[in-house]
Amino acid sequence: MAAILRQQGNACRELGSPLYADLLAQAAGDLLSDGPVAGVLDGYLTQPVSSVLPLRMLGAAHALALTGQAPELAAFYPSAGGTADPGAGGERAWAALRRTLREHCSSIREWLPRPPQTNEVGRGAALVGGLRHIMAEASLPILLVEVGASAGLNLRADYFHVPGPSGHHADASSPVMLAGGWEGTAPPEGRIEVAARTGGDLDPIDPTTPAGALTLTAYVWPDQRYRLERLRGALTLARAIPADLRRESATATLARTALAEGSWTVLWHSIFRQYLDQGQRAELAAGVEALAAAATESAPFAYLYLEQSRAGGCPVTLTTWPGSRQRVLGVAPPHGIPVTWAPRPAFG
Repeated sequence: MAAILRQQGNACRELGSPLYADLLAQAAGDLLSDGPVAGVLDGYLTQPVSSVLPLRMLGAAHALALTGQAPELAAFYPSAGGTADPGAGGERAWAALRRTLREHCSSIREWLPRPPQTNEVGRGAALVGGLRHIMAEASLPILLVEVGASAGLNLRADYFHVPGPSGHHADASSPVMLAGGWEGTAPPEGRIEVAARTGGDLDPIDPTTPAGALTLTAYVWPDQRYRLERLRGALTLARAIPADLRRESATATLARTALAEGSWTVLWHSIFRQYLDQGQRAELAAGVEALAAAATESAPFAYLYLEQSRAGGCPVTLTTWPGSRQRVLGVAPPHGIPVTWAPRPAFG
């Protein structure tokens, strides 16, 4: 587990959070010396890397800082009005976090059984570009379905503004701006018409409530201002644009999905597959196959996803039916920005 803490810290540094990188490096040593981290993580030390347990622990502490229950820690969290302390290994920030872990051990442990739900808005850049590729194939209204939807923020991605030299999307007045969202060859031009938005999650978050907004904010890394700004904008859109979000498994979401005449049915997920066991992955594949088999020219089906690859990066992969045309549209980092679009999508 100490190795996992260090590994997650390295990933945070690579993805632009020196604060969390330093805190997790300190947490690894504290665990090995039987400090407060050991007490918080007791009973969870055999969790696999894919459980991202370090982010569960840090998310709980972040929530305490955001709600004023850990003011000493909040002083080092820009998200709570503080100033990050990455210098000299973040010693002062670590001292504050260590005391928070010791004093609030029970409440922090309540967050450990559930996976983080950042509902990362940056991944909407991949979804929007993929939808434009789909519309270029056939200009039809879209029935958008998301499995592992968390709070369903990306179900509103067609309203996100993507500016830049590699094409742009939506109006600059949107509360969500994905600056630097696209690189490379711009996705095809065209208007996206989403006629329905639905999704499922085992533990869905209502983004229109204060509790839901707090949970989502707590899982964003506190020194990443741009991610926090995107999230706050997406919460504004969620209050204005309805989406049908249900408490259910991916299998249940697929079972209630039916293709419709005169519309695209688009199934989407992002950084979700890692949380599925082998049986659940097989069920997901079977559900996709069933929808693909039902696709017709007048009721087409598209399967679009952003998932990590063993080869590195997260390919944006699209398959459409009828015809089973699979291609890799581009590649992105785990948080979704930037998406580097391929000059010519590679067909599988």
